Amino acid sequence: MWLRRRGCLRPAGCGVEELRRRRREREAALRKARREQQLISKRLLRDDAPEEGEGGCVAVILGQAEIQQFLQLAQRGTEEKERERALVSLRRGLQHPETQQTFIWLEGSMRTLVGLLTSNQALLQLEAARCLHELSHSEQSAVAEACLPATSYLLTYLSGHSSDFIELCLYTLGNLIVESEAVRRQLLPQGIVPALAACVQVNNALLITHGALSTLGLLLLDLAGAVQRTEDAGLELLACPVLRCLSNLLTEAAVGAVGEQMQLRDERVVAALFILLQFFLQKQPSLLPEGLWLLNNLTANSPSFCTSLLSLDLIEPLLQLLPVSNVVSVLVLTVLCNVAEKGPAYCQHLWPGPLLCSLLGTLAFSDTEVVGQSLELLQLLFLYRPEAAQAFLQQSGLQALERHEKEAQLQDRVHALQQTALHG
Repeated sequence: MWLRRRGCLRPAGCGVEELRRRRREREAALRKARREQQLISKRLLRDDAPEEGEGGCVAVILGQAEIQQFLQLAQRGTEEKERERALVSLRRGLQHPETQQTFIWLEGSMRTLVGLLTSNQALLQLEAARCLHELSHSEQSAVAEACLPATSYLLTYLSGHSSDFIELCLYTLGNLIVESEAVRRQLLPQGIVPALAACVQVNNALLITHGALSTLGLLLLDLAGAVQRTEDAGLELLACPVLRCLSNLLTEAAVGAVGEQMQLRDERVVAALFILLQFFLQKQPSLLPEGLWLLNNLTANSPSFCTSLLSLDLIEPLLQLLPVSNVVSVLVLTVLCNVAEKGPAYCQHLWPGPLLCSLLGTLAFSDTEVVGQSLELLQLLFLYRPEAAQAFLQQSGLQALERHEKEAQLQDRVHALQQTALHG
């Protein structure tokens, strides 16, 4: 009787698979929430090391008189060091919300700070920017809006030469944007989008010569090992930028000139990439294009990476990704074209095999780009393996015959059902 009651009270569909499904859904929701929180959370750049001569004093709440005193010293001090110390003291005070409120309501305070930001002395500029950064970290939208007079200058300094100063301006603008709609409305016409676009145009040739490819390649191997050891959510947040950085660097013409320095011509890289592709397929299919784009860039001009792809028998796992989406299909077919165009020796590994059967499927896709890429791959294959053309025709004819037979069988079944309904 106890067993019967337990069976009645047991929730329907609460088997092992259902519990796993719910757990995956919860994990996916948590990952999404974490990503969204990271997008809107503020960042604080702060060096807590005491400045020379300050004696390690702690930040204190400042009143109007102290704020005015520090601003006057910073503006009219006789020595640059004295002016810098005044801004350091003001910055420390601005770590307190009470000081921030006092500062923004004090007449002329923001105008003076902006004036120091635009001065021709680098140290004063930097300290003034740090004061603005402290204000930008406030949780009060009124404080963010008080910083509006400084936004155009912060945007201008994004095109400067000091990486530390640019970073400080970027973080300050980011904090202001997430806090205030008024700031967002002002920054758009001021040109924040092209300014940010210019900031992400990293010097790829210089990065390559300094070993960025080797470093990213080693990080790729570490990521592949990590996804094999744990199912911890969040690894895709690191994998995606690594894949994208590698892809972007490999598009540089300079890669050919420093090919021997890359230290990536190794089967381990291709194997690691496929481990990540399988991880994405199970956990985050939307990231598959990132990995396939890297594989495309690796195989585009490198016979050695194409050889690794073939020697590891990865053509069939690659073909298994075709049904995921049209975007994934195009990238898979592009990688296979990269392999096929390397010549007859490479095409011998593509046929005989499952390739022709898969292409018969992709040719039936409604997406014109998928069909076009399939035809290009067939053209390359027939060029280097003419006998594959006859096999393709035979296989396509056989599939057409099988479809005809299935349609005929279906019609017979429908007819039989109709007869049963009429005479039943």
